[in-house]
Amino acid sequence: MSGQSITDRIAAAQHSMTGSAISKAVCKATTHEVSGPKKKHLDYLIHCTNEMNVSIPQLADTLFERTANNSWVVVFKALITTHHLMMYGNERFIQYLASRNTLFNLNNFLDKGALQGYDMSTFIRRYSRYLNEKALSYRLVAVDFTKMKRGIDGVMRTMNTEKLIKTLPIIQNQLDALLDFEANPNELTNGVINAAFMLLFKDSIRLFAAYNEGVINLLEKYFDMKKNQCKEALDIYKKFLYRMTKLSEFLKVAEVGFDLISLKRDAPSSLLEALEQHLASLEGKKTKELSAASR
Repeated sequence: MSGQSITDRIAAAQHSMTGSAISKAVCKATTHEVSGPKKKHLDYLIHCTNEMNVSIPQLADTLFERTANNSWVVVFKALITTHHLMMYGNERFIQYLASRNTLFNLNNFLDKGALQGYDMSTFIRRYSRYLNEKALSYRLVAVDFTKMKRGIDGVMRTMNTEKLIKTLPIIQNQLDALLDFEANPNELTNGVINAAFMLLFKDSIRLFAAYNEGVINLLEKYFDMKKNQCKEALDIYKKFLYRMTKLSEFLKVAEVGFDLISLKRDAPSSLLEALEQHLASLEGKKTKELSAASR
């Protein structure tokens, strides 16, 4: 189905009569048309998040209502619009989402009636879990990892050891939820899923940048840590190496032909061995015992 359906037009007319400009814009951004939300509607909603007389709860609730629709197109576009506002809207939008006990409950969503309904429903369930995780991350640390200051004097590079060990697993969880979208190139078959994938791609680059800087800081501090901190840091680093591989696969889908970091694959392995040996020395183990245990 292409273009606005009769249901879309009736809903938009009703909102026009009641004077609800926000509801009308949400309705137009989440039509049954199999394409991403139109830029003009997204831009208007971003503008709304910056207006102090606009109710953010009302805006969010209108989007949540659209996810109760039976059509995969409408639900997917409501999630995309929400993600877009989390990324580009005023911070009070993501603050409100993070303050809610529940966000999207679409684990059982299934559109059996439409073309591509089964396939797209799978991605809707995965996408909603990522947005839930993104909001939870903000709730836990009061910052959006994709927007934090980066560089040598950035947030992750200047964080102390205790906070770093608590924060990196939160980034890991958010990145895991993002990578669980798991779309293959031959599954990016329409404008709706493509719009979602593009937002996920942008988040993945920024999220990994924060993750990478946090790990660099962790490694710089590693040899001055206490034994228990070394254990946690080593575990975090091992998980980081695994996620590097998964992210490389994700980026291949987006046809991005560049290396994530300048480290060669054998560099992390040799570094990992040095980290393990340091932890073993703190635990009073001999290197031979460690090697046997590793094998």
